Amino acid sequence: MRSFDEFEIKILNILQRDGRKSVTELAQEVGLSATPCARRFDALQDSGVIKGFSANLSRRALGLAVEVFVQVRLTSHSDGSPERFIAAVRDMDEVSSCWTMTGDHDFLLHVMVASVDDLNDFVMHRLMRLAGVRDVHTQLVLQNIKGPGHIPLQHLRS
Repeated sequence: MRSFDEFEIKILNILQRDGRKSVTELAQEVGLSATPCARRFDALQDSGVIKGFSANLSRRALGLAVEVFVQVRLTSHSDGSPERFIAAVRDMDEVSSCWTMTGDHDFLLHVMVASVDDLNDFVMHRLMRLAGVRDVHTQLVLQNIKGPGHIPLQHLRS
């Protein structure tokens, strides 16, 4: 892993809070002139540390009232089931994130839908019907206390 100077860490912290800051605004906040700040910003992008910029949308304002985490267990790992499952999940718009997991379940999905009826349809008629799916466990999110979160940067300071 490359090392980061204090200016780069400050730039990253600021951009995590507000990705729309201009280089001039960033420079002012971190205590650099615009040119060295722009150089650091470009280097952070070129190295893949900054992967891109996106809008933070409100799922509720967009009519997605139900948020759940879904744990999925497959019947086998040796028959191509994991690859087929991953390919299917990539095409499911309701699934905002998917992780492979250790423990009792193989995958953890973050799912957003408009209603409980839509959740039922998604789980019973789409997810459970995928070849290789053994069982599904859903957990309804009651309230999001924190997140989606920032990437911790404290460990970068020497």
